Amino acid sequence: MKTLLQINSSIFSSGGQSSQLADHFVAAWRANHPDAQVVVRDLAQNPLPHLDARRVTAFFAKPDDRTPEQQVFVAESDALIEEIKQAEEIVIGLPMYNFGIPSTLKAYFDHIARAGVTFRYTSNGPEGLLTGKKAYVFATRGGLYAGTPLDSQTGYVRNFLGFLGITDVEFVYAEGLNMGGGSKEAALAKAQRQLATLAA
Repeated sequence: MKTLLQINSSIFSSGGQSSQLADHFVAAWRANHPDAQVVVRDLAQNPLPHLDARRVTAFFAKPDDRTPEQQVFVAESDALIEEIKQAEEIVIGLPMYNFGIPSTLKAYFDHIARAGVTFRYTSNGPEGLLTGKKAYVFATRGGLYAGTPLDSQTGYVRNFLGFLGITDVEFVYAEGLNMGGGSKEAALAKAQRQLATLAA
């Protein structure tokens, strides 16, 4: 069964503009894949703890040497990794907060980036192990940032996903949402047209 993983990172959960664009895409995608499974991970409703020394130590400890607490930390990470492994397509709702990605999404990324599990080091450099997937990123911004030095999101998210082996990444932007003068409506309408084409 084909599986899509939707990751919402807006602090407003399903009420965020990025989440709503992601929802609209997934609804259109479902219409073309009626037998597919959709898994939704809402990082506002179910935030993950930020990476700390205890968790990093647990990830690097040998399985037989892990304490009960470390086993819990690794099991939590393993569950997230299994979830994304099972997905052929990934949808990320990505608002911009203070020129960066939401801290909850960074925490999620830190939990799924595991050496020997989602990537490995080789004589030719790191190799991503989550290959054969397609990702769609719905990026919403109050101002205009795409293609400028202030867009710290696009390169980071593309590079991170590529590091894990997910190199087929499509970005849809809805920008100028806080600039008034009808820019919000125009930007959202443009993004809606783009996502409808992508979902077809």
